[in-house]
Amino acid sequence: MKILTAPRMERCIGCHSCSLACARLVHKFLSWDTAGIRISSSGGLSTGFEARTCLACLPAPCAAACPTGAYSQRKAGGVVVKKSLCIRCGECARACPVDAVFLDSAGEPFVCIHCGRCVSFCPHDCLELMEVGAGGAEDGDARESAS
Repeated sequence: MKILTAPRMERCIGCHSCSLACARLVHKFLSWDTAGIRISSSGGLSTGFEARTCLACLPAPCAAACPTGAYSQRKAGGVVVKKSLCIRCGECARACPVDAVFLDSAGEPFVCIHCGRCVSFCPHDCLELMEVGAGGAEDGDARESAS
């Protein structure tokens, strides 16, 4: 299994190409509110940017908090979301320890599914998909790379 990491964020210029690629290609809406990856300032333009994305927790607190089973655990960490089961209660977002489950204005959740569609849209090679073992992100330094 692979997970999305952001090991070279010092190169990020805050163009949000990754977010727009995720929104358009994965979630089929071209809106800032429908991306599973978000870029934010780490304290001002001179201090750089941070990628806020799912850290592929194993077990995933968002999946455990979902009352309808809309979230299911991926084998190597992270989740798959069945939108048809989602009741838009927001429990998933409240349970996420890194605020990487994003809710749009209607309460629909958007989370990184580690598909890697955003990687090729980053003009400065900040993102990459990393292979992880069955133990999930704990097997390597993915948690440190993604924050």
